[in-house]
Amino acid sequence: MVMSTGGIAASEHPLASQTGAAVLARGGHAVDAAIAVNAVMNVVAPMMNGIGGDLFAIVYDARSGALHGINGSGCAPAALTIDALAARGFTSMPQTGILSVTVPGAVAAWSRLHERFGRRSFDELLSPAIQLAEDGFPVAEITAAEWTASEPILRAEEEATRVYLPDGRAPRIGQIVRNPDLAATFRTLAAEGRDAFYRGVIAQRIVRCSQQHQGALRAEDLASYDAEWVTPLSTTYRGWTVYELPPNGQGLAALIMLNLIEHAPIGSLGHNSVDALHMLIEAKKLAYADLQRHVCDPAFHDVPSVLISKGYAAERVRDIDPARANSSASFGVLPMHGGDTTYMSVVDRDGNMVSLIQSIFASFGSGVVPQGSGFALQNRGGLFTLDRAHPNALAPRKRPLHTIIPGFMSDPGGRRAAFGIMGGWNQAQAHVQFISNVVDHGMNIQAALEAARVTKLTFTGCDVIMESRVPEAVRLALAQRGHEIDLRGHFSSVVGGGQSVARDDDSGVNSGGSDPRKDGAAIPEPIA
Repeated sequence: MVMSTGGIAASEHPLASQTGAAVLARGGHAVDAAIAVNAVMNVVAPMMNGIGGDLFAIVYDARSGALHGINGSGCAPAALTIDALAARGFTSMPQTGILSVTVPGAVAAWSRLHERFGRRSFDELLSPAIQLAEDGFPVAEITAAEWTASEPILRAEEEATRVYLPDGRAPRIGQIVRNPDLAATFRTLAAEGRDAFYRGVIAQRIVRCSQQHQGALRAEDLASYDAEWVTPLSTTYRGWTVYELPPNGQGLAALIMLNLIEHAPIGSLGHNSVDALHMLIEAKKLAYADLQRHVCDPAFHDVPSVLISKGYAAERVRDIDPARANSSASFGVLPMHGGDTTYMSVVDRDGNMVSLIQSIFASFGSGVVPQGSGFALQNRGGLFTLDRAHPNALAPRKRPLHTIIPGFMSDPGGRRAAFGIMGGWNQAQAHVQFISNVVDHGMNIQAALEAARVTKLTFTGCDVIMESRVPEAVRLALAQRGHEIDLRGHFSSVVGGGQSVARDDDSGVNSGGSDPRKDGAAIPEPIA
């Protein structure tokens, strides 16, 4: 771990973490630092995140001891309906292109967060990102590989090719990349605020792009949108309280899983033992079946609160066979996009903490870039269903079921951690493994991030992805119980990468951790 009595910023890129640490050193709130970190991530990892996407965050206010949640997920355009898609020959939601685009919510969330907690000017917070976009940055190793994998979707659209494929190809490791269009966009945001994005010149570019591609997004869709303050949901796990944001995100599934695995003595079973992993995998199947059936935009349908009750878990856990993998704890199949998301966490010297996650969903989102903007629009609409009877059915101004989730946990002794682990449908189950590593196995946040993980990205069957650091004897025993193991490398990006910061009130010491599955770092604020 990185440890300091000052603040710490943790992200998946050292330049972003360094930016956040510098903001903290100038007296910025953890929220100021998180916004600055996120803006730099827009520049240095454009396949993962950007202002064309959505944002969720949990903020811990040290003075009041209160937690605040922000839901910055955008809704479907008013003109994007099931009937409209059917008329164009679609039988399922488009996964790329302009018809997968929903209203981007990140800038509105930045604005809401800054209004409530910010101490430094918006211009100051965006300045490092503007400088990097103008002067250029060397492309990191993992970023270069992910960028190269996205070449096909970028080549499909002229503006995406121009902005993101310099020299006609994805940039190589260490190549200096510039994005002057994004620098100009950030300058406009710094000068004019959120209205520039939802009503001004940036909005005009987005709408013009939609019209040029025969999309559904209109000026009124952007003008009517705002991010929403929400109250985090919670459950207890062996003395700790764990917080996730309420639907439309998948955080509820993590709380369901925790309630289920609490029925097993995970700590005494041994880390990544046969029985412990079997319990975790089977609990995941039940939790994700509930996620898939019930989670949606709560403004349109009620999501049953009983799903995270201890009584519900006591009944549901009976469906777990301790000797055999279950292949049918599901209601269907959702689109299986990968982990094209960025997570960052910040703690300041006063103990204020931010857990923030931001994404454009698939790599480079929809693949559509508004001309002159320097950013891609997300494809979050791809997570709607066209089944009219389903709670997550596409509807005008409705938010889709969302994959990205920030996490937070605390114990009665004054220890707290902000954490997140990226990777599509991996996220809720990765949260649970991180929490179990800390609570059941006594790991610090760095060790909890590094520990071997398993993940199941599908909603049916007995397949499960596993890092090769899980002992061979354990893998063989799980296979005998019916698990079909997809073995990956020692540190696989498929199981997601994460960051965490923590605070111990008794000592006043902050700590930070960064997952080796990413290019990132946890960096403390410099000593003046």
